[in-house]
Amino acid sequence: MADSSPLLKVVGLTVHYGAIQALRGISFEVARGEIITLIGSNGAGKSTTLNGISQVVKKTAGKIVFDGTDITSLAPDRIVASGLVQVPEGRRIFANLTVRDNLEMGAYTRKDRTGIRRDQEMVYDIFPRLKERHRQVAGTLSGGEQQMLAMGRALMASPRLLLLDEPSMGLAPILVDEIFAVIRRINENGATVLLVEQNAYKALGIAARAYILETGQVIKSGPASDLMKDDTVKAAYLGG
Repeated sequence: MADSSPLLKVVGLTVHYGAIQALRGISFEVARGEIITLIGSNGAGKSTTLNGISQVVKKTAGKIVFDGTDITSLAPDRIVASGLVQVPEGRRIFANLTVRDNLEMGAYTRKDRTGIRRDQEMVYDIFPRLKERHRQVAGTLSGGEQQMLAMGRALMASPRLLLLDEPSMGLAPILVDEIFAVIRRINENGATVLLVEQNAYKALGIAARAYILETGQVIKSGPASDLMKDDTVKAAYLGG
């Protein structure tokens, strides 16, 4: 029998930055194999949600269950080792290391050398430019190439759930199309994806479902195709 339980369950996630309440008890689920997107304006709490899940920021309250295991208080490296991996906003590659060294850093929690080599070839297959530049210092790559490297580095951790935070930020339109095609391919290869993205039109175009965030709360959710037709969503996030 297929496992119908959610891969990720977030219950009552609350985060404060000092006196400011950034998240107000957010709850949602991500099913296995889905692409889910969080949509909202700047400051709505999208990135904070991802950071709270992956323990980059401390939670005031809430519960995170990943693949049936409570990971609420797990250390960030243990979360990565469990198969939940985040690509942070701003890429945060190791600028002074080569492309290949960056990819190897992504596999730091793993011991399976054969699997690591296989995944490195998979990353080079998805991102041929990284293979071409594998000896190049990462800080000299273009913005689009650095985003590819950040995603490739995350894939080296063999994620079952990939958290993507603003992957198209600052990229030229042709590269945005390429990044979204890659996200779809990563999903088809077996990784579930939770996507935070300012380009709501693109995000809703590849997602199965979406949650709309406003002032740290989920105000609307549903199938992405339905939300693309929703007049309120269109006016607020899709340019009318």
